[in-house]
Parts: sequence; C-alpha cells; structure tokens
Amino acid sequence: MTLPTTHVSFPAGAVTGESPVLAVHRLADGRYAVVTEATPFHPLDHTWPDQPADHGTLTVDGTELAVVDCLTGAVGPEGGELLVGADIPVRRGDEEWSWLVLHVLGDSGDPGELVGRTAVLAVDAERRGALSASHSGCHLLALALNAALAPRWRKDPGRSDAFGNPDFDSLAMASSVMDTAASTDTYRLGKSLKKKGFTVDATEEFPALADALPALTEAVNARLAAWVAADAPVRIEVPGPELTARRQWHCELPEGGAQIFCGGTHLHHLGELTGLRTELRLSEDGTELVAVTSPERA
Repeated sequence: MTLPTTHVSFPAGAVTGESPVLAVHRLADGRYAVVTEATPFHPLDHTWPDQPADHGTLTVDGTELAVVDCLTGAVGPEGGELLVGADIPVRRGDEEWSWLVLHVLGDSGDPGELVGRTAVLAVDAERRGALSASHSGCHLLALALNAALAPRWRKDPGRSDAFGNPDFDSLAMASSVMDTAASTDTYRLGKSLKKKGFTVDATEEFPALADALPALTEAVNARLAAWVAADAPVRIEVPGPELTARRQWHCELPEGGAQIFCGGTHLHHLGELTGLRTELRLSEDGTELVAVTSPERA
C-alpha cells in the first residue's frame, strides 16, 4: 500500500497534535515505527542529518507509548518496500516517492492494532526548544562568520549570503551537527576553497588565519551578541504542509532580513536567548576550521 506523504506542523513550532494512524512498520532492528497522517515530530533528515530527531509520546485510547526516535522513510513510485534513512536512494523531495515520518517506539511489543485509531502526539518540548536554539544559533554563526571572513577573499567566489558577503559557510562546509547544547560546524580549507579566492596563509594585508583566529572569534561573538540583544524575530516560510516542502528560515536582523533554506526547527525570536557564543578552532594541519556555537536560553 502506498501511503501519502506525511504532513508536518513542526515548522510553525507545534509540539502537539492529533492524527489517525495509517500504518505500523517493523524496522530492521526489530523496533516498530508508527506512521500517522500528520505529525508535529521532526524526523532525522536522511539527506542532511544535522538536527537530531524529536522524542516524545504517542497516546492511543489512553495508552501512552514512548517515541524514542523519529526517522524519515520513503516508498518508491511502484509502492513496495519501505526504505528508511540512509537506505533511501533519492534525495528528499523526489515527487515520485511517498515521504513518511516514522515514529519509532520503545520496547512496547507489536502495536499493529493501532492502525485506524486516532493518536495524540506530544513532542518533548524542552528537548525541542534546546535543539531549536542550537539550530538558530548555527544559522546566525554562518552569517556572522561570513561577515568576519569577507575581507580574506581575493575575488568573488560566485556565491554570496543574504547580506552580500562571500558565503564561506556554504562554500567550505564539510559537516554541520547540532545537539541540545551546541552546534558544531566543520569547514574544509583545502585547495578548492583557495582556488575560489579564500586567503589562509599570511599576506602583506592579513596575518595567517591561525594568527587571526582570536580577533575573528571576538568579531563573530560581538556580532552574535548584538543580534541577540536586538531580539530579532524568526520565522519559517512554509510553501506547503508536506514533509518534503522546501522551507526557508527568515530572521529580521538589524542589517536586514536574512534567509537560509532549512528543514529544521527554530526559535520564534532571538530574545529567547540570553547569550550566544562561538569557539573557533583550527586543526593542527590547518586544513579544517571548526566552530562550536553555544546558545544560552532564557
């Protein structure tokens, strides 16, 4: 049976909802996953797994079941086998596939009798809030780092951020991972980036990146502090309710509106933070820059 793509409400910040149970699948590890028509749960994205999955509960007829993980599943255009996570051979959003949020249950036995009943879904709101703070902090770090590094570009690399700065974050990104305490972004400083015009070594105009790191860190953190103090509003632009809709993060910063395509969850305004700081570290061989950005919640 081919199921419709799951509708999601997490982009607007929802942490509760009700929906009929459409199917129950047994996963390869023996656990069961419940598919509902709609959900407030944010699943781990199989294409860019930066934000961890929501946890919470699923309650049917008074019986509460723990949701210990939340994954992305997909069924191909011909129907058939449910594929999960890294086993999905296409990028999220392929219109010929059905895209499903899989609510993975703890050790609860076979819940197959749930199909057709109405489930009350509740996300762990404290965990969601912490992940949202880390994800918003990750985007702000990207913009602040781009601004701080802008003078180190010898030429236009062909890609700019919302403020017109060369998009170092996008061009150099190797990985981005967040948890409830911080986001960790790793950037490659290899030959490809240097060919695009980024200056790593010392020149008459600049010290080597390693020597400039303390001043760069100070500049980034000063900008982050100013943005938090401005209590800038944040919203997610949502073209449709489907899990696969291409959503965009918007933040009205003092310099103007910033936009970044993003499938995760976020704060509603930066005043939900009392602070936001990053630590920049360069690898010993100088080929990687790591930014660990930690939000402090109000």
